[in-house]
Amino acid sequence: MRLDKYLKVSRLIKRRTVANEACDAGRVMVNDKVQRASYDVRVGDVIEIAFGTKAVKVEVLEVQETVRKENAKDMFRYL
Repeated sequence: MRLDKYLKVSRLIKRRTVANEACDAGRVMVNDKVQRASYDVRVGDVIEIAFGTKAVKVEVLEVQETVRKENAKDMFRYL
């Protein structure tokens, strides 16, 4: 699954266009490397997103095309 779509489906970022813009601006790192929105997310990847002055770091636990809002938090684990 594409990185921008994963960020939206997992609800780390609310809209895919915002996720895409964050990737283009270099604010999203996967495994300590800045990645583009087209990066293919796999289980075990560590994603770090810079939100202004704070950063969120998560580990990918599962990748699903669609997921309910209640189950979205099960797709990743905060580090």
